[in-house]
Amino acid sequence: MKKTVTTLADGRELIYYDGRDDAVRTATDPRPLTAVVSRSEIRLDELTGDPVTIASHRQARTYHPPADACPLCPATGGRESEVPEEAYEVVVFENRFPSLSGGVGRCEVVCFTDDHTASFADLTEERTRLVLDAWTDRTAALSALPGVQQVYCFENRGQEIGVTLPHSHGQIYAFPFVAPRTAATRRRVDEHRRATGRNLFDDLVARERADGERIVLETEHWTAFVPYAAHWPYEVHLHPRRRVPDLLALDEAARADFAPVYLELLRRFDRLFGPDQPPTPYISAWHQAPFGDPRREDFGLHLELFTVRRAPGKLKFLAGTESGMGAFMNDVRPEDAARRLREVASA
Repeated sequence: MKKTVTTLADGRELIYYDGRDDAVRTATDPRPLTAVVSRSEIRLDELTGDPVTIASHRQARTYHPPADACPLCPATGGRESEVPEEAYEVVVFENRFPSLSGGVGRCEVVCFTDDHTASFADLTEERTRLVLDAWTDRTAALSALPGVQQVYCFENRGQEIGVTLPHSHGQIYAFPFVAPRTAATRRRVDEHRRATGRNLFDDLVARERADGERIVLETEHWTAFVPYAAHWPYEVHLHPRRRVPDLLALDEAARADFAPVYLELLRRFDRLFGPDQPPTPYISAWHQAPFGDPRREDFGLHLELFTVRRAPGKLKFLAGTESGMGAFMNDVRPEDAARRLREVASA
């Protein structure tokens, strides 16, 4: 992997990741941009103890531009783009409309391909490995920033999820706090350790492998399953067979094995509802251990992939019980979801 670091016209960092050592990235950003002004602040919900980010400046962010004005496409034909080169492989840059910035974290955009119409599932295994290496590199860099406690790499796909730029991309958040979901998981891990002397992630994966009914696919280095108490209609958790706390700790064997497994899962998601249905909307999220936590080795790196579509033409909405009380109700039995995901295995 070759990494080239440069800046955009307003001083934001831009990083190219190339699979070829001879790639040259010299294009400059000609746009007359002013410096990014962010008014992010983090407030504490006193009733729950959860941090809430207030970022009112994001109301002005780019919203469903026409394809010929996509800011994530390469800068060709006079297009004003966040990526000045005429072509690229994988690129990362600071978000111009960040939720977190100015000493309270950082938000980055990751473009997986310069092809406006391609999805992640269309990528080659080589490109997918390059994305994994970029996620790992950014995790290392962002975790070293002052005040950063957790690095979160994720992809939102589909208008049903709330995506405003259809070009295939993800984001990376460097949180100056431990996210509420992770904090809750850490408490459960600690309780399990005190009660049994064992690791919760290890026991969870071992139980799923022994039961087998919710397993979607397995390889020498990865296990994918629908969780016993899945929140979402179709939800898969992907764990490395050797528990590690973060992307940095994955060994080469697991890295080499990741691309075919992940691409297979994404392609199965697109087959779930039949060939006459639009692409399946999903969220794909890496869960990594917080940095600076003395107990972080007990945390298990894993990826959670889920869709809000529960049937053809029907979505799972977070209504009164979920949004109001955080009490999830799932319309699809996890064992049935796993069976369906096995049935739609690609040829």
